[in-house]
Amino acid sequence: MILGVFGGSGLYDIDGLADVRTDEVATPFGRPSAPVVSGTVGDTRLLFLPRHGAGHRLSPSEINYRANVFALKTLGAQRLLSISAVGSLREELPPGDFVLPDQFIDRTFRRATSFFGDGVVGHVGFAEPTCAAFGAAVAAAATATGRRVHRGGTYLCMEGPQFSTRAESLLHRSWGAAVVGMTAAPEAKLAREAELCFAALALVTDYDAWREGEDAVSVAAVVEVLRANVAGAQRIVRALAERAPILEPCGCARAAARAIITAPDAVPAEARQRMRALLGREP
Repeated sequence: MILGVFGGSGLYDIDGLADVRTDEVATPFGRPSAPVVSGTVGDTRLLFLPRHGAGHRLSPSEINYRANVFALKTLGAQRLLSISAVGSLREELPPGDFVLPDQFIDRTFRRATSFFGDGVVGHVGFAEPTCAAFGAAVAAAATATGRRVHRGGTYLCMEGPQFSTRAESLLHRSWGAAVVGMTAAPEAKLAREAELCFAALALVTDYDAWREGEDAVSVAAVVEVLRANVAGAQRIVRALAERAPILEPCGCARAAARAIITAPDAVPAEARQRMRALLGREP
């Protein structure tokens, strides 16, 4: 099993990670955020890509999401775990807890979030944007490490890089969202088009801006919680890798099987080559 992981640059410092190597990957969509670091845990090969680049130099709006997902898929990834920081929109989701959202509201507007276009039109189903079988395995891995994880809920993905205004935070709560972040929705969309099982593991770092009497969100507070929980995320990834070979089957690997509506003889050669590399078959 080959498991792709998006997260911070220190996430791959996992005890027992063997056969470590680094790969530079070129894609039709440009360069990924960073070289891909890989290694093995048992029978699972892990592929790590820090979405914000070395030294956290890319803002959420500057990340090349298509290149990142394409790179992991072409290196053999079958499942993709997105680990990121979020603000809580619910009293029962305190800082330090993990959330496994199963729905998204995408309010970004500066991201390229599809592999289709430029000569080939496709529409994948996205009503259920995460893989239930993979999510169950992530939840089990988190529980096995002793971490408190909440299953389900809506992730509101905002453009950023500014944090929410209080009015925005209250609006997002009124929509029923559970957490707010800036990265997971584009990754979920692209993972579906790339026929990857996808799950998001969101680490709550703060209560966003809605909570009366709560200090305003700050980078310092977010980083403090993240640093305190890096080891926890590493343990979850390791536990997941140990369980990955026995995950329940699902239909994610054929999610784009009927997505393309462009006539085959109308697909340009460049688009055909790009989709063949992504899907492993003719578009």
